[in-house]
Amino acid sequence: MYQLEEPKYFYFFIAIAILIVMYMLVALWKLKKQSEFADLTLLHKLSPEKSKFKPIFKIIVVALGLSMLIFALVNPKMGTKLKTIKRQGVDIVFALDVSKSMLAEDIAPNRLEKAKQIISKIVDKLGSDRVGIIIYAGNAYPLLPITTDHGAAKMFLQNANPDMVSSQGTAINEALKLAKTFFDDDTQTNRFLFIISDGEDHEENSSDIAKEILNEGIRTFTIGVGTNKGAPIPIKRNGKFIGYKKDNKDEVVITKLNVETLKGIAENGKGKYVYGNRTSKAIDYVENLLLKADKKEFETKQFSDFKDQFQWFIGFGLLFLIIDVFLLNKKTKWVENLNLFNEKRREL
Repeated sequence: MYQLEEPKYFYFFIAIAILIVMYMLVALWKLKKQSEFADLTLLHKLSPEKSKFKPIFKIIVVALGLSMLIFALVNPKMGTKLKTIKRQGVDIVFALDVSKSMLAEDIAPNRLEKAKQIISKIVDKLGSDRVGIIIYAGNAYPLLPITTDHGAAKMFLQNANPDMVSSQGTAINEALKLAKTFFDDDTQTNRFLFIISDGEDHEENSSDIAKEILNEGIRTFTIGVGTNKGAPIPIKRNGKFIGYKKDNKDEVVITKLNVETLKGIAENGKGKYVYGNRTSKAIDYVENLLLKADKKEFETKQFSDFKDQFQWFIGFGLLFLIIDVFLLNKKTKWVENLNLFNEKRREL
């Protein structure tokens, strides 16, 4: 396991890219000026000791040296031990609707991206709480088992899309049942399930299942994304818009936010419906809810004793830069004698 202490320094790689581009432009400019001055074959005979390969090799060495120093600034750390620690928190599972209706753009950029933003910002507010993610459309699938690794949760979340679910629809009942398996029965933590959806095409007995899982200690909250006015569902291919989804009558389908369904699920799950279009208010409500919740102690395993590794990168970086100092633009005799690129034969 590793950590990056200062990943912001990766931006310095832009400077290396600029350096390489500048070198290429200068090399092309020199070649152009030399061709204007004299025939290149004649110039080569006038300066037989000048190497064509060395300048390229030198810029590669410099780039490698600077890259190593950037990695030293980032300071990768390696975890050397896996230990069990005790933490206090609650368990939170997000059930994210990834059905096609969530691609409607009645809220910017679309409902699905808004839902991801809400979940991501809630995760940023969490302390020692554990989090899991379910995605559902025609079926429900576990995207991320419950974990304390909030960084992994956000990474998996960004990849969630309708193509990850084999069939379309809104299998909220399946997602509710799947949520029951996410929580650790040996650790009786406070359990929260947040369903983020537009509420469209949800099954009729969803409220009853929400009441059932309440017996397992799971409170269900719903967060609605979308508008009452609704919007068509765009169809895109390779990122290009090709039209809107149509029904059997060849009419454009308009998908709307179904507040009543989401409210019913929340009420039966002893939770609350939250309007998600106002992102800050939705996040504030969830944050206050979790702050007031009783924190239970649980055990988790994580890597510890992270050791700095920057010294290795400094060493290699300085080595490459020292090599560059001793590299001259002249040909190296023993390398020339090897004739690796069959240059002598071409000259004959």
